[in-house]
Amino acid sequence: MNLAFLIFALSASAAASDLSLTARGPPSLPDTASHALHPSLASFSFETAFFISYVGNKTNPNALTRNLLQNIKDRVGIPAEVRIGGITADSTFWDPTLETAIFNFVDDSGTLINTTIGWQFWDAARELLPEGTQITVNLNLESLNYTGALAVAQSATQGLPDQVAAFEIGNEPDHYLSFTARSYSDIWEPWSKNISSALNFTKPKFQLAATADDPLWPYNTAAADAQLDCVSALDAGVDDADTVEWCSEHTYQYSVCDPTRAAVATLPNLVNHTRLAEYLDLWQPRIQSVRKQLGSQAFVIGEFNSISCSGRDGVSNTFGQALWLLDTTFYAASINVSRLYMHQGGPLALQSATQLNKGGLSFYDLWYPIDNSNGPVQVFPSYSAYLFVADTIGSSRALRIANIYPGRQPNGSTITPAGGDTSEGQLVIYGFWDESLSSGTNFPAKLALLNLQLYNQTQDDPRPVAIFNISSFLSSADEQVSVRRLQAPGADTRLANGTQWAGQTFENGIPSGTFVEEKVRGGIVTVEASSAVLVIL
Repeated sequence: MNLAFLIFALSASAAASDLSLTARGPPSLPDTASHALHPSLASFSFETAFFISYVGNKTNPNALTRNLLQNIKDRVGIPAEVRIGGITADSTFWDPTLETAIFNFVDDSGTLINTTIGWQFWDAARELLPEGTQITVNLNLESLNYTGALAVAQSATQGLPDQVAAFEIGNEPDHYLSFTARSYSDIWEPWSKNISSALNFTKPKFQLAATADDPLWPYNTAAADAQLDCVSALDAGVDDADTVEWCSEHTYQYSVCDPTRAAVATLPNLVNHTRLAEYLDLWQPRIQSVRKQLGSQAFVIGEFNSISCSGRDGVSNTFGQALWLLDTTFYAASINVSRLYMHQGGPLALQSATQLNKGGLSFYDLWYPIDNSNGPVQVFPSYSAYLFVADTIGSSRALRIANIYPGRQPNGSTITPAGGDTSEGQLVIYGFWDESLSSGTNFPAKLALLNLQLYNQTQDDPRPVAIFNISSFLSSADEQVSVRRLQAPGADTRLANGTQWAGQTFENGIPSGTFVEEKVRGGIVTVEASSAVLVIL
């Protein structure tokens, strides 16, 4: 195997908490590298019931949301994709006579019972998202009302000409109606076939599964085989009508849905590469199976965030989540996840009777488009992680990623402490090779260096640094590289105006401050604790 060899050691000349990492080549594209990255790798999922809260309506558009999404399009050349869905999609109905975009029926206890949408809903999606935004629409399966699901699909294709990328039938169907792979497929397959026929689709237009439960370990047990997921549904014949183009599964690494899981939903646990990689590695067999059956770009994480049941205050709304989001997006891409849709919305009483959060918008959201009980209109640090991703991809359509530190074990998983990562999940290097450039697969075009050592702005001790020696990945010893930094006063920072990407902040949705791109020679890049840098070779 063409693997990069790396040496990790504590720096003898620095403080005990300072680290150094020397990357030793070869600098050529490893055979563990991904497929070409999808330009919409970093995309968004908006809870159906909260979608209008985010984008506004044609008479009162939400400029903050528009600007934040436009920033990404400006960097990549095409918009991030948008999924409209989530738990409320399974209680959403169509009313062509509705005089507003949306009506959410909430009972006296504050429980959201159902959602009704009308033509203005699609007007808002068409007119207020960046031009050309591709949209996945989540249809209601839980009500077992085919006519209602078809009505929403018909209205979407009429209201969003040339913008509907896919339909999902049901959100997290492994959490209701006691579905097995067979019983789910027995409903899903004819629905997708009949909707395709009714709407004259000439090619597959559906995204399968949207399931919630993590894969069980060990694999190949009776319990694991009985799970409803993309692979089991395909095995059960869900694509017999040739309607499936993509498979989607959801990932929430931590949860506050109950006290037991809330106890481990902490910032130190979140900001750790080993924990993150071990979690996403659970999906590798499914990803490999889906790609073989449906194509290299077919597996997506159609909804994800850091902590389910709407995040945790002091964890999900911090710069620590920005680092987690950056590492999650790049690691998922390195194991051939095509796109990831970061979920935005608010607590829903029907999720869990024991969850910490009950109202307002979610603590894991990247921004609050409106004032709510959890805070005023604002942008959170995590948003800047998506700018890092967008600048990494840029205009390239031939960029491939590999995790070059900690690297890979023979089984494809990341190297854990037992396997050689003596940084204990604190240091990470990703390489990006651009096959459209003359350097092609010989040298990376970019490197992402992450220092996940946890440092909080409330600490009095000096901030540690990690010294990355990347000289083995340069074409010459004196090559000059450009460096852009993602940084904040600490992992516990909650403010966008304290979070910088390449010297700029984005608290108002537009860049503030002077763009900063450092020039470095000699292959030595210093990265402070709880920060990351993009190196452009």
